[in-house]
Formats: sequence, C-alpha cells, structure tokens
Amino acid sequence: MDMNELESIRHKLEQAIGHLEARFLEREELIRVLLLGLMAGENALLIGPPGTAKSQLARALSQLFGSGRWFDYLLTRFTTPDEMFGPVSLQRLKADQYVRQTDGYLPAADFAFLDEIFKANSAILNALLSILNERVFFNGQEKQSVPLLFLIAASNELPEENEQLAALYDRFLIRYEVGYLKQMSSYEKMFQLPDVPLPALLSLRDIETVRRASADVVIPETMIYMLYQLKTELEAKEFALSDRRWRKIGQVWKTSAALNGRREVTVWDTVYTPHMLWDLPEDYGALKEIFQKVFQEGLKQETEKELPLRRYDRIAKHWLEEEDALHAFQFKKEVGGRLSKEEQDKARANLEECRLELEDKARELQSKLVQWLQREKDLPGYIRNRNFMLLQTAEYAVKYTHLRIQGERILQSMQGLYRTLFDREIPGVQYDYTL
Repeated sequence: MDMNELESIRHKLEQAIGHLEARFLEREELIRVLLLGLMAGENALLIGPPGTAKSQLARALSQLFGSGRWFDYLLTRFTTPDEMFGPVSLQRLKADQYVRQTDGYLPAADFAFLDEIFKANSAILNALLSILNERVFFNGQEKQSVPLLFLIAASNELPEENEQLAALYDRFLIRYEVGYLKQMSSYEKMFQLPDVPLPALLSLRDIETVRRASADVVIPETMIYMLYQLKTELEAKEFALSDRRWRKIGQVWKTSAALNGRREVTVWDTVYTPHMLWDLPEDYGALKEIFQKVFQEGLKQETEKELPLRRYDRIAKHWLEEEDALHAFQFKKEVGGRLSKEEQDKARANLEECRLELEDKARELQSKLVQWLQREKDLPGYIRNRNFMLLQTAEYAVKYTHLRIQGERILQSMQGLYRTLFDREIPGVQYDYTL
C-alpha cells in the first residue's frame, strides 16, 4: 500500500468534491457516497423524480476521469439490445457467428448511466445482470470482459413484484433517494452555477490503485462483530439482506479505509452504510436509527484504549455490589461487634483493596476525561481526520460527548461510594462537571 500515492488521490478527491458541490447544490452527501461507490466498484441506484440532476451528476463524475469512455441511455419497454450492446456484425454473421460490435456501447464503457433502468425488457435484463455483477458480457459464444468501472442507474420509481427485476435491483448495493432542492439559498445560487468544463483531476489508474490497496485492508474482529450485530438487529426488525450484499458492504468499508490511509477498517469507515441497507426509501429512517445504535456501540469499543469505560464501569459496579458488606464491617467495627480474627482480616483487606482501587482508578479516569475535554475543543477537526469524506462532523461530535458524559457518571459513582465508605473525598480527584 503506497501511502504517498493514496494521500495524493485523497487530495484530488477533496478537490473533486469541491468542484461537484459548486455545481450540484444540496448533494453533498450524495457526491461522497457516489465517489466511495465508484472507488469500490459498486453500482449505484438513484431514485427520484425527473429534473433532480441525476444524469448530470453521473456525467460530471465521469468527466473528472478525463480518459474514461462514457455511455448513457434512457431505457423504455421498446429499447432493443442493439441500442444498448451494439449492432450485430454483418461480417461475422456471414460466417454464421452472432457477434455484436460493442465499441461505443455499454460493454465497452468505463462509466455508464442508465435512466429508467427498471423499464428494461427481458432481452436486455439478462445481459445486464452479468455486466452489473461479474463485469462480463456474453457476446454470442464469446465471454467478453467489460471494463466498466462504475455504473449509475436511475428510476422515478421502484420495480413492481417481478423476479427478474428483483435480481437486477439486488445488483445495486448503493441506493439513494434524490429530491428537489429545499433551501432558499440554493435557489439564489441556482442561476450562478459554474458552467466551465470540469477538470480531469483523477485518472483510471487512481481507481485501480485504490482497489489494489483496499484488497490489502483487513477487517478486524471487532468490525466483523459490528457487521454481524447490525445484521442481527436488522433481522429482529424483519429487514433482511443477502449474503452477497453484506460481503459487498465489507468491501466498501475496506475501500474507505484504504482511501484514508489505513490498513484496518475502523468504525469511521461505516458511516454511509445506511444507504446500502434499504429496499424501500421509506425504510431508510428506521434503518439509519438501527445503524446509529450499532455505530455508537462500535465507537465505544474503538475508544476503549483511550477511554476504557467498560473497565471503569466494571470496577465501579463491583464495589457498589460490595457496598453493603463493607458498610456492615464498618458498623460492627464502630459498635464493637464481634468478628473472628480471620473475618476481621478478610474484611479489612477487602476494604483496603476497595480504597486503593477507587483512588487509583478515579484518578486515572479523571486524567483521561480531562484529556478528552481537550480533544472536544476541536472535535470536528479530529473527526474529519478519521474519515475525510465525512460530512456532518457535528453529528458525530455529539456521539463523542455522550461517551464523555458516560465516563463522568462512572467517576461520580466512584466518588459517591468512596465518600460513603470513608467519609471524605478521594484525594487528588477534582473534576468540574459543569463543563
């Protein structure tokens, strides 16, 4: 994995995002999701009404890669295979060979946009399935490799119950619902959008570099657990994904890690996963809510090295469970209650162990919380360094704040227990909870 080369690609992608955002208003998240899908080699489906710049955005993405061959087509029920895959070669037909001349058509394209994809007839559908999944076109008796790097399809509506269309739909890992502009500021800018050609910032080689690097990325056990936890939570709510889609989601995570210069997937590579989960746009909200719950647990797991809340919580709960026994010893000691020497020694040792551990761990936790507060002074910058494609850093800053508050509650419980047992504050532990 060449880190310098990946850093250069990352810089070019940031420039590309800036150019696209200047032309496509209120599409900031969609732009990032599509670029991630492009680098991962996954097909994307845009659902939305006409006039939402779906085809323009697809074309603009391809323009960023100056040398890529482009193909786009509006499908109808009457579209013929010749229009999509090229005419039959008359020369080869004379030799009793049914072969299409694919130059300039979908099987020879690097980037493609297919509008009204679900209106394709069965003659086109069968060929599309192998192109979308295996990047193969069966040209007569020949098995032709397709150079297709990224395909975006669009539709005004989702397919009705149809087995063939369901198979086609499953080939689109990334799904995104596109609507009309909503903000007043967008309408103000609409009439002043740049119209100069987009610069060819990226190359086809950049895509291959990222895909080669992503193949070397490892998904650690914690992230595999997160994936399985997400699958379990979805199935509990009666949402189901094919094993193929789960595997592809993992591949997108690996691509994100490679783009961010990491050799292992982290929780930050998963942020756009909700756009890979839904079958119906109206389910997106519920699926995102489930994902955010799993994400928060994953974030907590990832921050354990810096703020091991589970360990501190376990220690606090352990001594809280012992509180009654420790109190009983204190009470008997004060009123002269009789205990055997062995019982006294054991209880005294237990109380001393409690005192030492609460003092040590409370000081340790306080120190970590103070460091955490320093980080919170520039949480957006810190978070952006985890994944340069992140958009709503404030949304994730809140998640970090929740972890800090959880740590503060544990510290308070330690201080309260210590005060109850020893009738004084923990030496050296002073923390301002009002920050």
